[in-house]
Amino acid sequence: MILQVLSALLITGGIFFLTCSAVGAIRLPDFYTRAHALGMTDTLGTLLVLLGLALPLGFSLESGKLLLLAVFIFIAAPTACHIFVRAAFRSGLKPWTRETKDPSHD
Repeated sequence: MILQVLSALLITGGIFFLTCSAVGAIRLPDFYTRAHALGMTDTLGTLLVLLGLALPLGFSLESGKLLLLAVFIFIAAPTACHIFVRAAFRSGLKPWTRETKDPSHD
């Protein structure tokens, strides 16, 4: 019983962070702030969901696969976000400032 409740809490927390990242992708003004919000919250949300799925399985092959996937996402997602932001910066994409009213007019 406690294991199912803890699993449900982890999955609910993961869904909350994934929803926050979707809202951030819509509401934030430019590529850099969107990439930061998505890179952080997607990683955390996905990790929480995967841990919530692996918890009720106990020590099994399926939970091992889920935890291995969580480790891969923990490494790959922030690295990919960093590479995208670095490529945008090197290509000359200007960050949004308060003086810029519409980010599409850069």
